[in-house]
Amino acid sequence: MLKPNRHYQDLTENYLFSEIARRVAAFKEANPAARVISMGIGDVTLPLCPAVTDAMGKAVAEMGDPATFQGYPPAVGYDFLKSAIARYYAERGIPVTERDVFVSDGAKSDTGNITDLFDNDNVVLIPDPVYPVYLDSNVMLGRTVRLIDATEENGYLPLPDERTEGDIIYLCSPNNPTGAVYTREGLKAWVDFALKNGSVILFDAAYEAFVRDPALPRSIYEIEGARACAIEFCSFSKTAGFTGTRCGYTIVPAELEAGGMNLSRMWLRRQSTKYNGTAYIVQRGAAAVFSPEGHAQTRANLRYYLDNARLIMAFLDKKGIPYTGGECSPYIWLKCPDGCTSWEFFDRLLNTAAVVGTPGSGFGRNGEGRFRLTSFGSREGTLEALDRLDALL
Repeated sequence: MLKPNRHYQDLTENYLFSEIARRVAAFKEANPAARVISMGIGDVTLPLCPAVTDAMGKAVAEMGDPATFQGYPPAVGYDFLKSAIARYYAERGIPVTERDVFVSDGAKSDTGNITDLFDNDNVVLIPDPVYPVYLDSNVMLGRTVRLIDATEENGYLPLPDERTEGDIIYLCSPNNPTGAVYTREGLKAWVDFALKNGSVILFDAAYEAFVRDPALPRSIYEIEGARACAIEFCSFSKTAGFTGTRCGYTIVPAELEAGGMNLSRMWLRRQSTKYNGTAYIVQRGAAAVFSPEGHAQTRANLRYYLDNARLIMAFLDKKGIPYTGGECSPYIWLKCPDGCTSWEFFDRLLNTAAVVGTPGSGFGRNGEGRFRLTSFGSREGTLEALDRLDALL
């Protein structure tokens, strides 16, 4: 008789964003004339930049010509994109080579799939609040997960201490959902811990391009010793608007080993077996992001979103509502006013202002009483949402 993976029963009943979608759909059905403004799910609104669409258009033409047609893509990415990514790191003085780069369809997939490399006896350390995929992908495997408290007191940036134990460590900076960004000293503490204890850091850098303060690290590999203990995940979704196009990359240093096995070779084997590669047209568009034109155009889009964040921050400052994030992140993590729970505040905003955010409790117990807003909306939508909230709060 077939035996299903019963660890799926250990997952929470509703995935956070599915529950948000259900409540929004019910509101729209009851209020068909209402114009709902979303500041919740972190999807972009600006289109792909001209450098990207031009490159994709040329790639489409190539796919229609027998002389330049491309079949199955390499499982780890075309050399032209891998070399562009390696140069992107080199320009920042970060030691990453083409051999370290693995192209995929996004950081979310890779942060979930990387669990294939590790035995289920490993103890997993995850900050709380947390992006759900880190927790859920390990719960599905029945692993022991220990949550590290990320709170207002530690700036939502927990550090290891003498009580910390764990083999697999998830870190995200700039953080989703809190918008907090680790300092070099903070990341050094985690790298030193991992090296001392034989742990592996899984570092989600999907929002690194939003960091404008040169004193703050954008890659774990800016920290000495990190190549011996860390894997980094990056994405074109938010930095270049690829949420509907799907492309990302993971850095696994060629020399990275754990328990006598080389993790880079293991990831190559895993991807070659279970992943058939990212489409040629998409990879050509991704490579264009690193061209001078693509760099300028995508950075203009990032500035647009950060300007939205500044508008939200100014509004919260005016209202006296505490928050983190926004400076170097598209996320603003605010304290729910009037002692509301996260879902109470969600319903209040939806039902009285037709504005959608994300309840902090959906990211973990330390998210209760907190709320995430994103700056990925249009300027017009952001300003209108703030006007509506001004009358409400």
